Amino acid sequence: MPQISNLCKPMDHCNNFVMTNILVDPFERRISYLRLSVTDRCDFRCVYCMSENMTFLPKKDLLTLEELDKLSTAFINLGVKKLRITGGEPLVRRDIMSFFDSVGRHLDSGKLEELTVTTNGSQLEKHAKNLYLAGVRRVNISLDTLNEEKFATITRWGRLPQVLRGIDAAQNAGLKVKINVVALKDFNDSELFEIMDWCATRGMGLTFIEVMPMGDIGNENRLDQYWSLKDLKATISQRFNVTDLNESTGGPARYFRVEETGQKIGLITPLSHNFCESCNRVRVTCTGEIFTCLGQEGKSDLRAPLRNSSNPEILNNAIRKAIGLKPKGHDFNYSRTTVKGQMTRHMSHTGG
Repeated sequence: MPQISNLCKPMDHCNNFVMTNILVDPFERRISYLRLSVTDRCDFRCVYCMSENMTFLPKKDLLTLEELDKLSTAFINLGVKKLRITGGEPLVRRDIMSFFDSVGRHLDSGKLEELTVTTNGSQLEKHAKNLYLAGVRRVNISLDTLNEEKFATITRWGRLPQVLRGIDAAQNAGLKVKINVVALKDFNDSELFEIMDWCATRGMGLTFIEVMPMGDIGNENRLDQYWSLKDLKATISQRFNVTDLNESTGGPARYFRVEETGQKIGLITPLSHNFCESCNRVRVTCTGEIFTCLGQEGKSDLRAPLRNSSNPEILNNAIRKAIGLKPKGHDFNYSRTTVKGQMTRHMSHTGG
């Protein structure tokens, strides 16, 4: 199918739009990265992500795997180059490997540059080899502690040995692994250097993430959990020499190098350092809602145009219109001992 021109770049001093051949939002940011959730379900109940007793969506509300493929293809034909599959936990969805096998054709054609997965690692022992065969070369694994007892506490339902076996399987299959650690005050701050050393020893990437105010998580207090990555980096700097790196992998992380070891560490800092000016991504949920900003409530529906028309231009126009509504940035804020910009939806609904 030929590339279809896209609407989204505003003309100077007016509210009209001109056509371009790429997805560009109203603030001149090219949208080349789609994070697609394939399920809201998860086999963990991480305390900063969701409530322990979650009510998940009925199956009839979810896009089918075929619809997820069709939706992904529409974005790829509109210039998306990186597709990250998320959840919930994406690998718990039944028959999910058939989706990876199908969408991998866009890697073969060259339209898609990268197909990646964000996972809690629980199902990697089962799926790592097939993910590699489908064209996945990198996985991000969410892991906040190396202490088995603390892991059980933070995930409520998780088992650390199962995740560690999944990491082994991923590396043995040839997948590059990056560990994502949510920085949590008075929880994993004491493990900072242990986690750094563990990742360096195994040749895995490492990124720390500030906890974000997403959803009602019961008795957990966001301010009690919040550990600024400015403070985390300062702690590392007390032991090592660090050098800021002027590079990007297409996501929100900023990187620095630990000179003594050569290790590169990423920081995702939506609270202490807003990264919205370079945002190149949108998120689509497993029900076909598109959120053009993680930290805003605004959304558009893609399920109806996906299901109600055989004309692909109907869906393409819906995507263009949604991108045209992308806001400048989020409103997350923990200043003055209050939580500002909190989202009503859980992270598992939007996709990690």
